[in-house]
Amino acid sequence: MRKKAAVKRVILPDPKHNDVLVARFINSILRRGKKHLARRIVYDTLNIIEQRSQNPGLDVLKKAIDNVKPVLEIRARRVGGATYQIPTEVRPDRSIALALRWLITYAQERKDKSLSLKLASELLAAANNEGNAVKKKEDTHKMAEANKAFAHFKW
Repeated sequence: MRKKAAVKRVILPDPKHNDVLVARFINSILRRGKKHLARRIVYDTLNIIEQRSQNPGLDVLKKAIDNVKPVLEIRARRVGGATYQIPTEVRPDRSIALALRWLITYAQERKDKSLSLKLASELLAAANNEGNAVKKKEDTHKMAEANKAFAHFKW
């Protein structure tokens, strides 16, 4: 290793819910520095979830992220001219980042009017262990399981 590892930035909790996870979700939605818009989208999403499910929006968000977080992923590694897909465990902070990214990506593909509605429906689906983001996690785990034979290349 040539350089020292980058210092992890501390993410401040969001002002409304005082939760770091919500702040990370807002930062994931953030585009072109428009944080106020990203906050409004997330808070609207949580309100829509509360209206639809009679559960606190924050609880649904946490359950959805827990259901989408991957445990294993595959990493490409070159060994003697051949590239192997090697299953590796996912670090906790990376698994949350992947879950947020997948939820947002698959929410954007949904047919709905606003991003808030799309996110709300994707989060509710993920909280019930269905939807495209959960399917992505299952596919990732299947790929890791299928390539378990190459796990001994991991070092």
